[in-house]
Amino acid sequence: MKKIFKIFLILLLFSFSNKSKSKNIEKDKSAILQMCGCYEVTFNYTETFVFSEDSNYTPSPNMKETIYEWVDLVEDRNNKIVLQHILQTSSDTDAFVIKHWRQDWQFEDTNLYTYDVNNKWIYSSLDKNDVEGKWSQKVYQIDDMPRYSGIGTWIHLDGISYWESTANAPLARRETKIRSDYNILRRRNRVQITNYGWLHEQDNKKIYRLDLIENIIAMEKGYNTYKRVDNDKCKLAVDWWEINFEKWKYVRDAWNKRLDLNKDLSINLDNNSISLYKKLSNLKMDSIHPLIIDKIIREYY
Repeated sequence: MKKIFKIFLILLLFSFSNKSKSKNIEKDKSAILQMCGCYEVTFNYTETFVFSEDSNYTPSPNMKETIYEWVDLVEDRNNKIVLQHILQTSSDTDAFVIKHWRQDWQFEDTNLYTYDVNNKWIYSSLDKNDVEGKWSQKVYQIDDMPRYSGIGTWIHLDGISYWESTANAPLARRETKIRSDYNILRRRNRVQITNYGWLHEQDNKKIYRLDLIENIIAMEKGYNTYKRVDNDKCKLAVDWWEINFEKWKYVRDAWNKRLDLNKDLSINLDNNSISLYKKLSNLKMDSIHPLIIDKIIREYY
């Protein structure tokens, strides 16, 4: 009788644990999906502390820029959510539109690519126990090349939902033309859902790494606000994405094919993905084919 009771108790606890986990997953998904929509985005970056020993060191100028972004739900299945950002320079009818960054969220993801240096990403297979209850956020560049990956737990406490992680990334794109004294941006990312939309807060370290020795050059604060606005303000971005969606699906598929090999990745670029983006963007309609796109991307690794 005692044995039967113990088995019943174990099954009851297992059932409760699964229900609790399922409930948490739905909360997490809800938070991630709240990032979709049209936003007025303000990017703020400023260097906070300098550690460089160069007497001629000049901090990067403060940056503040406001644009609009359409964040589109590309995929939501099997505990994976893909969000694509489309940048629109203003709400004017003649605004410029460009494909921006992409964020993929995966629950209990065991496959991660960590940025090293010189456009190289190291593949890691994580232990299932280490990722239990956690979500990876994989961020991709404008040409869908990897940028950085982090893993963390969504926290839902006192009406606030947020997620945090630390990840290595290449030199910030906004600084590729003005900086060469660091080769890793170690990003401490915090994504928080707010009453106005959401917040992407960063505490970054600009690091120069050589032969596994790291020197911190400076620290930086990023405070990027996504203020939800009427979807009509992103009409140009929505229309552009509808026209270009199929092409960029082929691009994602081509990159995913390579990343699914679960092997280190080296890119033949000078820390800059613009040339590949231009090559893909300039494809004529009759050249938008999976085999053609796959061939173009293969030239870069």
